[in-house]
Amino acid sequence: MNHFPLFADLKGRTALVVGAGLVAERKIALLRAAGARVIVNARAAHPQVQARVQQGEIELRLGEFDPALLDEAWLAVAATNDREQNRRVADAAAARRLFCNVVDDPELSSVQVPAIVDRAPLTIAISSGGAAPVIARRLRERIESLFDPALGALAALAQRKRPVIRQARPQLRARRDFYDWLLDGPVLGALRRGRGDEAESLLDQALSARTPPPAGKVLLVGAGPGDPGLLTLRGLRALNEADVILADRLVSPAVLSLARRDAHVIDVGKAPGGPHESTQARIHALMVSHARQGRCVVRLKGGDPMVFGRGGEELQHLKRHGIAYEVVPGITAALACGAYAGIPLTHRDHAQSLTLATAHRRAQTGPLASPDATRGDGRTRVYYMGVERLPALRAQLLAEGHASGLPCALVENGSRPGQRTLHATLGSVVEEARRHAIRSPALLIVGETASLGMDLAWFGETLQTPPAGGADIQRQAAA
Repeated sequence: MNHFPLFADLKGRTALVVGAGLVAERKIALLRAAGARVIVNARAAHPQVQARVQQGEIELRLGEFDPALLDEAWLAVAATNDREQNRRVADAAAARRLFCNVVDDPELSSVQVPAIVDRAPLTIAISSGGAAPVIARRLRERIESLFDPALGALAALAQRKRPVIRQARPQLRARRDFYDWLLDGPVLGALRRGRGDEAESLLDQALSARTPPPAGKVLLVGAGPGDPGLLTLRGLRALNEADVILADRLVSPAVLSLARRDAHVIDVGKAPGGPHESTQARIHALMVSHARQGRCVVRLKGGDPMVFGRGGEELQHLKRHGIAYEVVPGITAALACGAYAGIPLTHRDHAQSLTLATAHRRAQTGPLASPDATRGDGRTRVYYMGVERLPALRAQLLAEGHASGLPCALVENGSRPGQRTLHATLGSVVEEARRHAIRSPALLIVGETASLGMDLAWFGETLQTPPAGGADIQRQAAA
């Protein structure tokens, strides 16, 4: 974040506005709406500002700016059309460690005034940090249409009833469920119709109903491949329901940042080559323990939990221990890496079937099993977790008769800002992966469709193998 978001309580506190034109008038109106005592300093005042003075809303002090005016202020606003004057105000505020907003001048400002969606006491603020205020205003227009005008009245009712709600629902989980009911149930509808008494009665009736202690549950959630935009809406809601989040190593920080701020996040990632079975046993124990304490546990897995994510084993463990569970699918790495590398996993001309496989098994005894041993069968093969075992995987595929010229693609950090896609052949992929230091997480795509990514790539960096006898591998920035 370039700026720390902050909501200031200015009720009864002094704010100094230097300038008294129409631009200053807009800031004065906001400060007055927040309950601030406003002092305006200017050489002359616009009639609208004069009208506020006559109505006793603000104080006007005509004349040159005097830094002493800041001595009683909590906040300063410089809104003149003279940048040097604005700079003097900003410097004087900085000397007193006061925040100062200089209108339309982020370089001089120590604080920004955001675009506001007002559903008091609910307030939504949007800021570009002064970089693009027009974009912030456009977003405000969109957000205005998303939030029911009655939400302010609902927030006010909830605020007034908060002590009663806490007494009737002492457990945090039950209290959160009640607030969810407030948003989704009939109370908001009654407020929308202007029937405040009916809304309060509905709230009181719901509070008086006896509710059993909340039962714990586990939500097995697919976090997708890394891009937070690929998280499902249900996955986002689950992150905001969670009391405890058990997160895999491959879950991106950007996805975790969407979770409730007060959720307890526990890293249960398995490092390559680490003690996977003991780590998995710990995950099983944590899920059961927290759920039995009435908590909502989100088991957050990269990709999809049911595709090479040991989701089935975890559901079996929860079933054996009588723990309620739900599964929230995610976009699995094969789909995301193929799409972000411009590689269609199926194609009418090249691939009429798709096989997903893993290079890792419970016990690595004997050769890796290939999904198919034939050539030219119109099949795309995708191998998860194949980087560490790439030499053995290639040897197995070549031994089964696949041509050394069969196109391959290794997609590293698929869908993330650091995505790299290496295009090679089955015969060269091991050496090229070593040359370019391809690291996990990476996914191997084998088949004719892999070569299409050299032309269709649109995201990240593409590492392309030149024709035989050509120069070193060319680096191409995807369009």
